[in-house]
Amino acid sequence: MTRTINYGLIGCGMMGQEHLHNLALLKGTRVAAIREPDAEMAQTAKAIAPEAQMVSSIQDLLAISDLDCLVIASPNHLHVEQLAEIAQTRPLPLLIEKPLFTDPADLDRLEELERSYPHPIWVAMEYRYMPPIAALIDKAETASGGVKMLSIREHRFPFLEKVGDWNRFSRNTGGTFVEKCCHFFDLMRLILQSDPVRVSASGGQAVNHLDEEYGGETPDILDHGYVIVDFASGARAMLELCMFAEGARYQEEISAIGPKAKIEALVPGPGRFWPQHLGDAPVPQLITSPRSPKGPIKQNIPVEPELLAAGDHNGSTYYQHKGFLELVRGERAVPEVTLRDGIWAVRIGLAAQQAAEHGRTISLIG
Repeated sequence: MTRTINYGLIGCGMMGQEHLHNLALLKGTRVAAIREPDAEMAQTAKAIAPEAQMVSSIQDLLAISDLDCLVIASPNHLHVEQLAEIAQTRPLPLLIEKPLFTDPADLDRLEELERSYPHPIWVAMEYRYMPPIAALIDKAETASGGVKMLSIREHRFPFLEKVGDWNRFSRNTGGTFVEKCCHFFDLMRLILQSDPVRVSASGGQAVNHLDEEYGGETPDILDHGYVIVDFASGARAMLELCMFAEGARYQEEISAIGPKAKIEALVPGPGRFWPQHLGDAPVPQLITSPRSPKGPIKQNIPVEPELLAAGDHNGSTYYQHKGFLELVRGERAVPEVTLRDGIWAVRIGLAAQQAAEHGRTISLIG
């Protein structure tokens, strides 16, 4: 009989609760303990995982003897300190939400943890596991004949409200190109199988949050922009982000092009935001368009309803947890998304923030 794996969760706001819902779908898992300082979020988390022990500190959580692994889903700017506290107190296999860090000054610290942490750390990059994107990743190189150009478009809703409004300020999020877009920079490296060498960007705050005020401050987060990334392989990638475009039929559109063909993944946004009067929500699609013979080949990539109901990421959180559980059980040797992957995704995001602010290309060599 397979032993039950006991999880401890740090942070159970909106994303932490999505982790709880998806863990409930996996056999042989149990949420043993939760650290969530906000009373309302803690109450909601307790309702989702009634057997979990609610604790008042990370130290109290780490003192629970039967924990097998941890999930960090706290606000971005807390990740590095919490990771360091765990490393010093009681290291365990760990799934940590993106972005891995927000401050360039923490890079040396993370690289030391990369060398010294005695258990695997998996950085949560849910977009890799969305079924239509996973299908594109699997087929892109062969179908395209070698990807030379990669384009990612996200047209979506504004940032949602979070506890204490922490996500309204770049000092907490790392900036929109870090907070929202590190997913896409991770996908670029994965699909192109190369590291970036240069980043240029343009972005701004045109529509969202301008009429909001918190403690006398107006939010400073970008709501739209473009990022171009040049890779060592010679391939190029572009991101187009608009966070006041929730009327779009598809939220993400990814296009990979090579000498043989173009391949696209079309991903709808969260089902709970799709208006009922429009009927059924769009079905994710994979489209392959060969140069010869011409003629797009469309394939629907449906996602199981129970996975769609368990979160806002097109079923991906379930598949991510399935892989992490295999890692904890010793059924796979290494994380699919490493600390190095998480570091690179943030480095590109920080470079994009800097490029947009200063109007110049940022080198990532060296």
